[in-house]
Amino acid sequence: MSSVLDKHDDGFNIAGKTYKSRLIVGTGKYKDFEQTAEAVAASGAEIVTVAVRRVNVSNPNEPMLVDYLDPKKITYLPNTAGCFTGDDALRTLRLAREAGGWDLVKLEVLGDQKTLYPNMPETFEAAETLIKEGFKVMVYCNDDPIACQRLEEMGCVAIMPLGAPIGSGLGIQNPVNIRIIKENAKVPVLVDAGVGTASDAAIAMELGCDGVLMNTAIAEAKNPVLMAEAMKKAVEAGRAAYLAGRMPQKRYADPSSPLAGLI
Repeated sequence: MSSVLDKHDDGFNIAGKTYKSRLIVGTGKYKDFEQTAEAVAASGAEIVTVAVRRVNVSNPNEPMLVDYLDPKKITYLPNTAGCFTGDDALRTLRLAREAGGWDLVKLEVLGDQKTLYPNMPETFEAAETLIKEGFKVMVYCNDDPIACQRLEEMGCVAIMPLGAPIGSGLGIQNPVNIRIIKENAKVPVLVDAGVGTASDAAIAMELGCDGVLMNTAIAEAKNPVLMAEAMKKAVEAGRAAYLAGRMPQKRYADPSSPLAGLI
């Protein structure tokens, strides 16, 4: 059954393909592939990230993710989780393309173990090389409007500023910058990292973001499958609220009923 949101939102386009779901979920940290598949189904996600260095996608002698999530039905987004240099990221994504033919990828080059903030100089260099090699690059980056603009001008197909440190669950720490990034971008902007619960996802969408990417918030919930469903609904609610246009904020009360004609 269609909803009111369906009438107002045609989905969003990444690298020439349109997706209805604006929630992208990771495939790591679950207890097993069965739970991964259940959570992805509950989330309604049409794109899943795959940490190529950690998830088995090519060795048929061990359990494989593709046996649980059909890559013909769900878009696999190889990412460079765990890479701390641009060279490691390049090597990882080249191997991913050889293994599965994937050219839509998520680039992240981390700066240090403690914060997992992106190393932006290495990110710029790796993104430039990947684009020259024909990859369609979605890029994890700082919530810096200037850096995001540079990545877009370089040719990245989606900009993914962090909401808070990876796995922190702190929520959107700098909504002003996220809004500025979105207002200036001509490619999709997705909050990546930091979401902890459904309200965080809704806030990201209310800021106008095209989508939200998360892993830990679902996988490390006490009930991951139930949290996945909560995140699906939160993203839809946040998008609907953004499209609806919120009421103006006021310093004083404004009665819901008119005062004229009172008895």
